[in-house]
Amino acid sequence: MAEGWARALKSDRIEAYSAGVAPCFVHPLAVRVMQEAGVDISRQYSKHVEELDGIAFDYVVTLCDYADSKCPVFPGQGKRMHRPFEDPIRARGTEAQVLAKFRSVRNRLRAFVEGMPENLDK
Repeated sequence: MAEGWARALKSDRIEAYSAGVAPCFVHPLAVRVMQEAGVDISRQYSKHVEELDGIAFDYVVTLCDYADSKCPVFPGQGKRMHRPFEDPIRARGTEAQVLAKFRSVRNRLRAFVEGMPENLDK
């Protein structure tokens, strides 16, 4: 969702990639709640960090604790930081409760991305 917001709101200033040490599919509920907000992430996918080898980054931002602890060092990387967000995939409850969690995280991610890149130096 963060990559989707970055592409939708800040494509003139930010080149965003979703990556991880154990990449996975984009959750259907993430696609759904982003579509509700007018952002199509249905063709996005999480890349393995090795796919990004050779790209010079100004910032590497981890959004979940697992990624923060397992993310490798990128040679030549810029500033690395951790901004924790709850993973909505872990939400339990009724469909309405789980959707509410996805929407909450979606909205928090939007606010985070709207403040980029300035909020990355805080």
